[in-house]
This record gives sequence, structure tokens and C-alpha cells, in this order.
Amino acid sequence: MPSNPVYKVIFQNGNQVVEIFARQIYQSDMWGFIEVEEFLFGERSQILVDPSEEKLKSEFSGVQRSYIPLQSVIRIDEVAKEGVAKITETKPGESANVTSFPLPGGPAKPRSTED
Repeated sequence: MPSNPVYKVIFQNGNQVVEIFARQIYQSDMWGFIEVEEFLFGERSQILVDPSEEKLKSEFSGVQRSYIPLQSVIRIDEVAKEGVAKITETKPGESANVTSFPLPGGPAKPRSTED
């Protein structure tokens, strides 16, 4: 196993599918969330600039830790090296490959004992 693993986290955020890379990921003490730390983005010295990666860099600048709801997570992979972070838009109403995991309902209501 590598001493410094890199994780690719893919999750849904509204009508977007977000793919980010990080060094630390673990289950949160806050029920129903995962924690993601040490975000990795491409070097700023690259000649080609990806607008979606730049948007993610600015969105996560100054963020030490992000809490992502478990039902939003699509996939988590441990990868050999970081890739390009990106945002993919999904159009509402079109058949998409990704849908939100259904949220659990509230606690069950007690049944009445009256007949």
C-alpha cells in the first residue's frame, strides 16, 4: 500500500456530479457524513486551464475539511495519483445515469390499538 494514498471521491451536489481528489477521507463522527481533507488540485503552472477544475479550486479554497452526506456519495476509489477535478452538469428531466439515493423516512409512527 502506498504510504500517502490518494482518493477520488465522486458525489452528487444538486444537479451536478462532482469529482475531487483528496489525501484523507473517513467516516465522520457526525452521523450520515464522510469527512474529506487535504484536497488535491492540478498544478497552477499548467498551460491548459480546465474551467470546472478552477471553479472547484475557488469553491474549496480555504476549506480545511468538507462533510459530504453519505447519500450523495456515488463512488470512492483509492488511485495511484491525482487526476483532474471536475464538475459534470446533469439536466433535470432527462434520463440520467445518476440519481440520488432515497432518503430514509422519519421514525415509524406507533399504530393505534383501537379497532
